[in-house]
Amino acid sequence: MIAHEVRFFLIALQFLTRIQVKQIIPFPEDWLPRSAKYMPLVGALIGATVGLVMLAATVVFPASVAVVIGLVASVLLTGALHEDGLADTVDAFGGGSNVERRLEIMKDSRIGTYGVLALIAVLALKGTSLAAIGPVAVIGALIAAYAGGRLAAVLALAFLPYAGGDNVKVSRSPVRMTRGELIVAIVTGLTVGPFVMSIAAFFAATVVAFTAAAVIAILAQRKIGGYTGDVLGAVEQVYETAFLAVAAAVIAGAG
Repeated sequence: MIAHEVRFFLIALQFLTRIQVKQIIPFPEDWLPRSAKYMPLVGALIGATVGLVMLAATVVFPASVAVVIGLVASVLLTGALHEDGLADTVDAFGGGSNVERRLEIMKDSRIGTYGVLALIAVLALKGTSLAAIGPVAVIGALIAAYAGGRLAAVLALAFLPYAGGDNVKVSRSPVRMTRGELIVAIVTGLTVGPFVMSIAAFFAATVVAFTAAAVIAILAQRKIGGYTGDVLGAVEQVYETAFLAVAAAVIAGAG
């Protein structure tokens, strides 16, 4: 039992990061719903790593430069998985006139104007928010934001139907997450925050971030009939960005 759970954790780690773990054979057909419960935990670990990189960079560089270094570390660690999904989703929703065309745009490896502008906006918001939070508090904010962002994507995966289309980022699975697996994901994604950052900032940021992520999920339901891997990436990025922006506002206001 423990070996199976470790296996699914490693699958989640390998899927969400560029970290190569030991070869998993045979690869289970239900890998996505079974490993999804560990994705918020992986997100928290990514956030902690990025935060520590950013904090270490402040020893040598000004805070603004350290923030950029941290964002670069995040992209390198995750392979820009979610950023790519955000760009494709914005391109599809902004440039597609019907469901078929939107799914076709999502499959296209090229990035369009809408996608470029979305990435610029998200990176700018994240960077300025992290700079406002400060070098010490930023670690807790990143842990909570990254864990919650992966949880938002997991909830979209669990409650939205698969929209169809061939997508290399995520495979369709007829197996759904169980109630117990959802509870594990929710508990992991939400309980770490109050221990690593201000409760007021965490609560306000979580409410706004989940609202923003829900808007993307609802829009995906209307635009393409459900989720794709790109949509899950967009949900995660919108949550993460909204969380950090609100957390910065609350922490700066309290200071």
